[in-house]
Amino acid sequence: MAKTGVRRIILLTLGYEDLPRSVSIYGAPPEQRMLEPTPGVLLEVDGGWVMLDTGFNAAIVRDPGMSRRFYPDPSFYRPVLTVGDDEDPIEYELERVGLSLDDITAVGISHLHHDHSGGIKHFAGRVPIHMQRKELEHGLTGGHYPTGDALIRVDYDDRRIDWKLADGEEEIAPGITAIPTYGHTPGNQSFMVELDGSVGGGGFVFAFDAADLTENIEQELPLGGFVGDDPEITLEPIRRLKAIAQEKGYRLIPGHDPVVWPALTEEMARRFAVASV
Repeated sequence: MAKTGVRRIILLTLGYEDLPRSVSIYGAPPEQRMLEPTPGVLLEVDGGWVMLDTGFNAAIVRDPGMSRRFYPDPSFYRPVLTVGDDEDPIEYELERVGLSLDDITAVGISHLHHDHSGGIKHFAGRVPIHMQRKELEHGLTGGHYPTGDALIRVDYDDRRIDWKLADGEEEIAPGITAIPTYGHTPGNQSFMVELDGSVGGGGFVFAFDAADLTENIEQELPLGGFVGDDPEITLEPIRRLKAIAQEKGYRLIPGHDPVVWPALTEEMARRFAVASV
């Protein structure tokens, strides 16, 4: 039997981050700021839809006390929601493209930072959540980072979650392969998406936070967030993803690029006939 792949791709913007460019590009001047999209990816496979990353926990962003605790300096970093006060980003975006939470059969999480894991609560006790084992261990123990650095433990410390933990590269669904890209976090992972022949084949490599911006990829510039003391640790994963993309003939997509993400979102909407932003 021929191997099946992904039949549709829908890109979501689950909010924005107002932050210094130095968070994405190590050593960038501190006065340079960016408004970066917070990504989510929907992939239709045999049996339903897989979601990659889940954005912010909107309830925490909106609560004054919780927001002060986890985002204490809005002049440095500020999460931005783009939905109404009574709306949830994931539910809103799913409804916009004609889907619901019930259509999601599995979730892949690139890493546990608050802008990627905040929506896990929607899927606790419902569907499997795929992650690298090293990332969850780090998230539950503190690991290499100062306590609480970009982590909101309530987002993912839930005994109802059906974790599916990998120790390296692993296919999490037909046509979707998790690729370990440790460096930004201890267990960061990216995803290779291979399209089914019925929709023309080909594919994409979604870097997520292994490479925030096009410059990280094209100029091989290290990230501003990394494990340990040496930003160069983030370059090996970028080079590995570039090699995979070149070998396969796939496009390598940065995770937070404010130019690439909306352009590709519209491209995918046209290609797979879904509602545009």
